[in-house]
Amino acid sequence: MNFDELGLSQKVLEAVRASGYETPTPIQAQAIPHALAGRDVLGIAQTGTGKTAAFTLPMISRLEQGRARARMPRTLILEPTRELAAQVEEAFVRYGVNHKINVALLIGGVSFGDQEAKITRGADVLIATPGRLLDFADRGKILLTGIEVLVIDEADRMLDMGFIPDIERICKLVPFTRQTLFFSATMPPEITRLTEQFLQNPVRVEVSRPASTATAITQTLVKTGVSPEEKRATLRRVIRGAENFKNAIVFSNRKRDVQVVYRSLEKHGFSVGALHGDLDQRARMAALDAFRNGTVQLLVCSDVAARGLDIPDVSHVINYDAPHHAEDYVHRIGRTGRAGKAGVAITLATRLDAKNIDAIEKLIARKIDWAPGEAEAADDAPEEKRPEQRSRGRSAAGREPRREEERREPRREEERRERPAPRSRRPEAPATAAAPAPRRRQREDLDDAPVVGLGDHVPSFLLRPTRLPRVTAD
Repeated sequence: MNFDELGLSQKVLEAVRASGYETPTPIQAQAIPHALAGRDVLGIAQTGTGKTAAFTLPMISRLEQGRARARMPRTLILEPTRELAAQVEEAFVRYGVNHKINVALLIGGVSFGDQEAKITRGADVLIATPGRLLDFADRGKILLTGIEVLVIDEADRMLDMGFIPDIERICKLVPFTRQTLFFSATMPPEITRLTEQFLQNPVRVEVSRPASTATAITQTLVKTGVSPEEKRATLRRVIRGAENFKNAIVFSNRKRDVQVVYRSLEKHGFSVGALHGDLDQRARMAALDAFRNGTVQLLVCSDVAARGLDIPDVSHVINYDAPHHAEDYVHRIGRTGRAGKAGVAITLATRLDAKNIDAIEKLIARKIDWAPGEAEAADDAPEEKRPEQRSRGRSAAGREPRREEERREPRREEERRERPAPRSRRPEAPATAAAPAPRRRQREDLDDAPVVGLGDHVPSFLLRPTRLPRVTAD
C-alpha cells in the first residue's frame, strides 16, 4: 500500500513525497482512512511508528476548506510536553507546505503576549499543553466552541504527569459533536475509562501489542554498583566499549542526577548536553538541536525526552537508572531503532533494581539478557561492597558483629584483672586544715559506690555567707 490509496488530498500527497516518504506505516495505513471519514479513532501503537503523521495528514486534508475565526481555533492537539508540541508544529510546517494554514503553539516558557497575538489573528491548528491552554481559557483569551477535531496524543504520558483532570476539563469545553483522535502506547485502566467517556463509537486501531518493544532493538543489562561513583564509572565504561556507537541518549530518573551525570561526562572529555524540566524552553530546544545536528554525541535527560520525540539515527539508549514504571522503559528505548533501523538499549542495573527489572520483563513479555560476562561479575563481587551488608554491621571480613564481640570478650577480662583495685575514700581532713582542692573522678573510680548528694566537694558559692535583710519594728 502507498499513500495514494489512503484518500489524502493531492497537495498533501505532494508534500509527503517531497519529504521522502512513499509507504505508510501500519498505524498510518489503518488510522488515516477512518480519520478522513470523520470517525473517532483510538490508536494504540508502540513509540516510533509514525503516530504523528497518522493525525496530521488527515487534519491538513480536512482544513483545505474553511478558515478560522479570531480566538476560535478549528482543531486542537494536546501534547504532554513542550518538546512534543514543538515537534508536531514542525510536522504541520513540513506537510502543510502547500497550504495556507495558521498554526498556533501554546506552551510554557514562551511569551504570553506573542501567543495571544497568534490566537487573536485566528488559528486553524492549535497545538497546546493542557496547563497553558487552560490558562488562556480561564482568562477568556480563547474560545473552544469552534473545535472540529480534537487530538489527544501520548495519553499514557498525560496520565503519568497528572494531566487527566485537565483533559477532562478541556473535553467539556469543546463541542460534543467534535471528532476525537486518541493515541497512546499503553492502555492502563484510567486511560480506558477516559476513552469510554469522551469517544463516540471509536474505531480501535492496534498495530502492535500494547507496551511492546521494536524487534530491531537489542536490549541488554549491565551490572553496576549502587553508589553514584560506581554507576558513573560503569556508564563511562559502557560508552567507551559500545560497538557501532554513533550517539546516545542517557536517561536518569531524577532531574538533579541529570546535572551530576552531565558534569561528570563533560569533565571526562565527552561531547554531552543536558535536557530536563528545570531548563527554560530556549535551553531545552538548544540542547535538542545540538544533539540532532551532531554537535554533541551524548544527551543526558530525564523522562521529558522519553515520549514521542523524533530524533533520527540514535544508535544507543542508555538507562543510567532503571525506570520505576515499566511503561517508561518502553518509551525510553523507543528513541532508538526508529524507522526500521537497528538500535541498542543498555540498562545499568544495581542489586536494588531487581524488582523494576522484573516488572519491565513482565510488561514486554520477554527476558532481557545480561551483557557478556556481567552476570558472572555480579556473582564474584566482594561482600564488603554491598551496602545492605554494611548497614547490618558486618566487618570487613563479612563476619557478624556478635562473633566479633565474642572474640574481644576474653581480652576485656584480662584487662580487668590487670587493672589496679579502686582506691578507698580519703579520710576527712581536720577542721583546722585547709579544704583540699577539688578532685576529678578518675577512670578507676567508676566501680566505687554511688555518690549521694554533692559528695566530698561542696561548691564555693554554697559556702559564701548570706546577709539577711535587717527587719525594723514599727
